[in-house]
Amino acid sequence: MRLVAGTRGSALALRQTHEVIAALRRTIPGLDVDVAIIKTKGDKILDVPLARIGDKGLFVKELETAILRREIDFAVHSMKDLPVEMPDGLCIAAVPERIDASDVLITNGPRLLDLPSHARIGTSSLRRRAQLHAYRTDLRISDLRGNLDTRLRKLEEGGFDGIVLAYAGLHRMGWTDRITEKLSPEVCLPAVGQGALAIQTREDDRRVIDILRVLDDENSRRTVMAERSFLKALGGGCQVPIGALAQITDGTLILQGVVANSDGSFLIRGEVKGNADDFSDIGQELAERLLASGANEILGIVQP
Repeated sequence: MRLVAGTRGSALALRQTHEVIAALRRTIPGLDVDVAIIKTKGDKILDVPLARIGDKGLFVKELETAILRREIDFAVHSMKDLPVEMPDGLCIAAVPERIDASDVLITNGPRLLDLPSHARIGTSSLRRRAQLHAYRTDLRISDLRGNLDTRLRKLEEGGFDGIVLAYAGLHRMGWTDRITEKLSPEVCLPAVGQGALAIQTREDDRRVIDILRVLDDENSRRTVMAERSFLKALGGGCQVPIGALAQITDGTLILQGVVANSDGSFLIRGEVKGNADDFSDIGQELAERLLASGANEILGIVQP
């Protein structure tokens, strides 16, 4: 049996895809999977901040098109890149076990509180920028894009006092020894779906769905879908600083969320708990609470 997996061409994307393929082969002996590398719009535009591009699905659209055209059988995405609204005909067949969703700080030694006044921090994320400013208003935060190795190199070259990345990517690349400090959710809630993968395919392709479903982790799917329900109810995307983190303990799902303005001077946080089976309702409830607490004003300011 032969399938074709689509992926972006970065080292991290390829690592994620080959991990998925290896897991499939361990579960389904004799399965043969080829890899097709597809360049996305987000890979081509590297000199413009993501929020300024203003296009949802920057890192997935071309892959989704390839699935629908049957050029590939499935795609492996970072879940945080996948818009909450997907094209008709596509589905998330599996959410493998999620890695720690935390953001991390990498410096040449100092932790976040010990960085000098007006330290320069690199990140491409409005969400990180807003929350870091709320925590330390003196920080100078500058745009930083590129693959993981590019970002780490810019830190080494002295362009920044520190950079903020996702723990999961460093873990998958075997570079966790570079981490100075893991940022707590109280300091910086992660992006929706951070740390998780989305394996996407055609919703009418039962054969492929059944193959991919063996990798689905129920609790990872629940936490991710709670966060995506929260984001969908807010109508947010990469142009709005929104963070969320869902965790499950003894069947109870706890969802934290934040909505902030761009400079972190106005920030609304909240938390909702409930039965893990009600993940979608929990996301909706938290969104409604934050909107009633003032997030509607932030969203009205940010969105045209």
